[in-house]
Amino acid sequence: MGLKKQFWQVAGGAAAAALLASGVAQAADLPKTMVWTSYDFGSAGFAQASAVANAFQKKFGTRIRIVPSGTGIGRMLPVTQRKAHYGFLATEAFFAAEGTYDFAVQSWGPQDLRIVLAPPTGTGLTVPKGSKFADGANLKGIRLGYVKGNPSVNVKTDALLAYAGLTRDDITPVWFGGYGVMKGARLTGKIDGFLMSPYSGITRELEASPAGIDWVQFDPKNKEGWDRIQKIAPMYSPLSIDDGAGMEKGKPVNIIEFRYPMMSTYADRSTEEVYTVTKAMHDAFDLYKDVNATTKNWILSKSGRTPADVAWHPGSVKYLKEKGVWTADDEAWNQARLARHAKVIEEWDNATDAFNQWRAAEKKKGNKIKAGEAWPGYWAEHRKKVGLD
Repeated sequence: MGLKKQFWQVAGGAAAAALLASGVAQAADLPKTMVWTSYDFGSAGFAQASAVANAFQKKFGTRIRIVPSGTGIGRMLPVTQRKAHYGFLATEAFFAAEGTYDFAVQSWGPQDLRIVLAPPTGTGLTVPKGSKFADGANLKGIRLGYVKGNPSVNVKTDALLAYAGLTRDDITPVWFGGYGVMKGARLTGKIDGFLMSPYSGITRELEASPAGIDWVQFDPKNKEGWDRIQKIAPMYSPLSIDDGAGMEKGKPVNIIEFRYPMMSTYADRSTEEVYTVTKAMHDAFDLYKDVNATTKNWILSKSGRTPADVAWHPGSVKYLKEKGVWTADDEAWNQARLARHAKVIEEWDNATDAFNQWRAAEKKKGNKIKAGEAWPGYWAEHRKKVGLD
């Protein structure tokens, strides 16, 4: 709880007051005010959340406050505390649902998240134009940016290293306190690259800089390399595009596809509200679809289809079925993912009980076990024993 209290102290009185004043949906009405979280300023996620928020205000008169954060914890925390209605999340949704990485600590654990809509998009690593690191098989020695408290960036960066059979021991990881600050480090030559979107303002700025950008290429024909990627980041798949920053029409680059930003909330948010919000996302689509090259992917036929990092919310599913988007395959995938959610939560509880009994037994022997230090490893071993990993 100390971590959560500290976050809101840093967030400032005005932001906290706005969050506490956020409205709650009544019946099937769209809330008059909402709070959303997103990646920080300059990111593709912030640009998309802002575009949708502007469309909601214009079409429905709904006022939306966006709380940006450069860390997965920062994007999750307001949603967890119900001070934000929805998060425009990256892969922290997957880690939070699984209770892994930064969410493996006892104050977090598996979160019962659900998706409203989840558009596909591209991501990848950029390096200065002409860099020897532009080949994904040649990343040894590269200086890559990592973000404290942001497994969404860090684990997926590790996955791309795995394409070449590398780990962090084979490169120079450079750590930052937020996502956006990596831009300055790249501009000043302190790092060679970091994970980014082809459509973000940050990427456009780097494209226009004297060093320019090249995209690190990950050949989709390299099955072994892609198997290694997907072992770490199963949400990743190959993508060839030519419409992003640093790209030339007719000459596609081989980068990465995943779902981002995933508009997410908790399972206990009312079906009526989520249904209404999903409908509003569709009804306002024409007002935000052309804001940038990626907002068009919020069309229901793309953003309302499985798979994604967590299961879909029943309110969203209800609307997608009405629009003829949701298929039997989507339903089968969603039911399997819901079963997975339930299993992870059950096993977290089982592991917690066993861990407490073990500590008590060790205490009787005179061995004091520090819970904060011992729990993550205990949980990791339990996951393996029960087949979650």
